[in-house]
Amino acid sequence: MNITYLLIPVLIGLICGIAGYYIGKMNSKKDDSLSASLQSDLDVCYANTKNLHNRIKALETDLAFKTKTHYLSHKHFVLFDSETATTVMGRKIKENDMKIIEGIGIKIESLFRHSGITTWHELSEASSEKIQSVLDAGGENYAIHNPITWPKQAFLAYQGKWKELKDLQENMLSGKE
Repeated sequence: MNITYLLIPVLIGLICGIAGYYIGKMNSKKDDSLSASLQSDLDVCYANTKNLHNRIKALETDLAFKTKTHYLSHKHFVLFDSETATTVMGRKIKENDMKIIEGIGIKIESLFRHSGITTWHELSEASSEKIQSVLDAGGENYAIHNPITWPKQAFLAYQGKWKELKDLQENMLSGKE
């Protein structure tokens, strides 16, 4: 028996084994990068889903609050008590002063007054779309504000619930509950 006949198949098998090993290794790297890419896409989807759930919750809260506000606003009229407001809030409060609402300053108050929203009661009943359109009309410096809690704060001020308003504002972070 000639050794060449035995050596050639062994060498060919060894070369094919090494080549197969490296080809498999290269394919597994492609799978790892694909897996990492899919995982990052999945993480983005989870983050978007979480944001959407938070937005839905905020809208549901806003809707429930608007429904309650509409019912209560037609139920009775509330008189403004300046002394209680000043005592609880720690500064002099004038009736329908929009600046007591977290996130509203002199310029935004002026935008509201020019658009016909002049009282806490009117602000508490304004839709989110109406409030955002007033801000958008003021320019891009105002459009960035998040007015989601403004109707609720305005309603508490209108109702004379100063302690609840102060507690709400103290627990807010960047205008959000």
